Amino acid sequence: MITNNKVNRQIADLNVTAFQRNLPVVKLVESALHHGEGYLTSAGALQVKTGKFTGRSPKDKFIVRDSHTTNHVAWGAVNQALTPEQFDSLYDKMMNYMENRKLFVFDGYAGADHDYRLPIRIINEYAWQNLFVHQLFIRPTAAELQSHEAEFTVIAMPGLKADPAIDGTNSETFIAISFEKKTVLIGGTHYAGEMKKSIFSVLNYLLPFRGVMPMHCSANIGAAGDTALFFGLSGTGKTTLSADPNRRLIGDDEHGWSDNGVFNFEGGCYAKCIGLTQEKEPQIWNAIRFGSVLENVSINEITGDADYNSNVLTENTRAAYPIEYIQDSVIPGVGGHPNVIIFLTADAYGVLPPVSKLTKEQAMYHFLSGYTSKLAGTERGVTEPEATFSSCFGAPFLPLRPDVYAEMLGDKITKHNARVYLVNTGWSGGPYGIGKRMNLSYTRAMITAIIDGSIEEASFVPHPVFGVHTPSAVADVPSDLLDPRNVWVDQEDYDRKAQQLANLFKQNFEKFNGVSDAIKLAGPQL
Repeated sequence: MITNNKVNRQIADLNVTAFQRNLPVVKLVESALHHGEGYLTSAGALQVKTGKFTGRSPKDKFIVRDSHTTNHVAWGAVNQALTPEQFDSLYDKMMNYMENRKLFVFDGYAGADHDYRLPIRIINEYAWQNLFVHQLFIRPTAAELQSHEAEFTVIAMPGLKADPAIDGTNSETFIAISFEKKTVLIGGTHYAGEMKKSIFSVLNYLLPFRGVMPMHCSANIGAAGDTALFFGLSGTGKTTLSADPNRRLIGDDEHGWSDNGVFNFEGGCYAKCIGLTQEKEPQIWNAIRFGSVLENVSINEITGDADYNSNVLTENTRAAYPIEYIQDSVIPGVGGHPNVIIFLTADAYGVLPPVSKLTKEQAMYHFLSGYTSKLAGTERGVTEPEATFSSCFGAPFLPLRPDVYAEMLGDKITKHNARVYLVNTGWSGGPYGIGKRMNLSYTRAMITAIIDGSIEEASFVPHPVFGVHTPSAVADVPSDLLDPRNVWVDQEDYDRKAQQLANLFKQNFEKFNGVSDAIKLAGPQL
């Protein structure tokens, strides 16, 4: 068995030309520019391209099946098994590949709550990727760095490709996690999001055993100390809607909910920036400056100006920046128990209400269902929105069974009396291709009404198909939008589409055999 200490010793014994640890931002940017890894934009951000991989590679992610994981991991298409011997072979290849190379090392933490934080080490062959993790994870103080001992190590070498016939992978790309050896190996892809999400997957496995609910959500806090959570897959608006100038951002993507409250897993943000404008998203716009990384964003070669409307490289253009670049963000990223939980979905069918209130049982049903539309560019091969169900709004990152996380959510809703809402940031007036994406200003108004409680002053009626409770009025939102059927030209077509989506909900939920009848009955009624 390769222990984590042995991993670190083997890395330290490598004959590398330079082993640079926790370099400051300016040195990482200088190195990236010197070696032609990217370009500076007019705003000072480092622009890079990730080649053919501009999104995650979920079919290339593996977990080693060992004595501990074999009975806990929900094995299948999401959590594919790798043998210990296959992992060892990949590890040896990685060590040989790293020999005599210039390496960049980041030592830091995942988890803003000191009671639960995970000391991590990330090793890169590219300066820009080391800059990425430097900004995305929690940076140690000088004193913490001196005594830092990693409990999990991520080694990301994009230039190393697997041989599926020998290594047991599905392609040349691999993201392999060994919980026994506390190591993640990443190769064959330049997409930096794989490093971020690999640590998220690690925490999603470890923390429930410590009584902490890991969550794919953003979080912010108001002046009165009220915390709100925003669940949703990439592209549904977690980053955009939680970056509210009237509230302080705790974090934009990954959090834990312990007996202490909510805490951010990260020290930075990874915002989608296709269509970004200063007017609509000023906080994100202003955060893109020196030290930020722009992934696959087109720039004008003469002026250096970023073109956020261009999807020439991908729809999944990204900006990575430290959370302190968001004005008045919460550092360290901790908050109290949430008063409000918001599920965000981008409904490509255009039939879900733009805002609705959920009972506890409906919350658990929709949490387990995790319905949204997979948006273009978030994963390889996705070129237009597709209806999908992703348990807990984060199935690709959940090693344990979904009901483990859902039961934790239900317990916390009851214990802390949290209000839960479903907000559709997707299409209205028709399905994708016919209807229009919900106006961001209307969605923001709905979020405001949920958080300040004014939405509770409206009367609520159950939706005839989905059963969720829709309000009669929301300030600054046209009332006809609140009933999605009203804004379809062909309302009979709406009924057919709503029944079609309801059937998909039913079919998807059949796999959750162990849940109570109350939760099953909280779903759409045919």
